[in-house]
Amino acid sequence: MIAFVDVHYGELRARAGCVVAAGWRDERPVREAVAEVDVAAEYVSGELYRRELPPILAVLTGQDDLTCIVVDGHAWLGPDRPGLGVHLHRALGERIAVVGVAKNPFVGAPAIPVLRGESARPLWVSAIGLDAALAAAEIATMHGEHRIPTLLRRADHLARGT
Repeated sequence: MIAFVDVHYGELRARAGCVVAAGWRDERPVREAVAEVDVAAEYVSGELYRRELPPILAVLTGQDDLTCIVVDGHAWLGPDRPGLGVHLHRALGERIAVVGVAKNPFVGAPAIPVLRGESARPLWVSAIGLDAALAAAEIATMHGEHRIPTLLRRADHLARGT
């Protein structure tokens, strides 16, 4: 099972949305979850994990059959600089592969650009526990005709409460 997660912030609370699918190309999830927690940290460029990990770990509670998690952000920020994906991978005991899908590049991040649909703007894909080229190929072929795959879009909507 593959989880797709995203986080949205209010002033004091963060809400994480999670959709779980059986396969990369699925149009619909097999289950969904949301979790709300207090905002743990202020936003600091390059330290997104401090803010994102608590709501992501909360929404993943009880999701015991996962083989991969896709996060909105970078797995790596540099060759030896962990990003959100690496921090999540480590927090989960390095048992589950994590793929980072970012909407914007991060200078120095070893991410693979992936164009989807008719968009001229790529998504930036990196991974830990899974070959990054394979992860990029899977993201490229996910369901949906737009830049953002259907399941990632659904996780975003859950996180926003829409």
